[in-house]
Amino acid sequence: MLDRPLGMWLANLRRPGALDGHPEWAAALEAIDPDWNPAWPADWQRHYAAVRELLRDETGTKLLPGVTVGGQDVGRWLLRQRQPGVWAGLMDGQRERLEELGITPLAPEPETPGKAPRGGSDAFERGLAALAQYKERTGTVGPISRSHIERIVIDGEEHPIKLGVWIMNLKGRRAKLPGDRLAQLAALGLDWAT
Repeated sequence: MLDRPLGMWLANLRRPGALDGHPEWAAALEAIDPDWNPAWPADWQRHYAAVRELLRDETGTKLLPGVTVGGQDVGRWLLRQRQPGVWAGLMDGQRERLEELGITPLAPEPETPGKAPRGGSDAFERGLAALAQYKERTGTVGPISRSHIERIVIDGEEHPIKLGVWIMNLKGRRAKLPGDRLAQLAALGLDWAT
């Protein structure tokens, strides 16, 4: 036939300029499949084509995670595409193709009130507030024993902050701390040597 795998041949034709001087090849490929060279990744197109064919061949098919075609878990792929954040990041043509198959995004999960998230910037801000409160009360920021707990009040709610542990954790990863956080700590007088 072509003495090489068809997928490799198509991948080579998708390269910019590969069809320059061969408009008849481009027209022939477009006639076979208008999406032979999509604006999005070919891997996305392969999954989409598998989903399209499954839905065309088997009416009422539910494509749940675990449904595979050619070793590809198209059910899991489809569930991911329907996630609100992923759906919003798809190109218009991708969303249109999915919608033509009757596929729509999942409804966003309702936000449930709960505890403040642990970690991240909230934890840093609480630790910083605890360090500032400790400094105001004692006139210093160190040395602070590892077991010291500083209680701070935020929005009327008391938060026990393991200040000694928080500082030790910061020291362990100070090389990765953003400059603005290092500046905030330095402004309070935190000395990494203590």
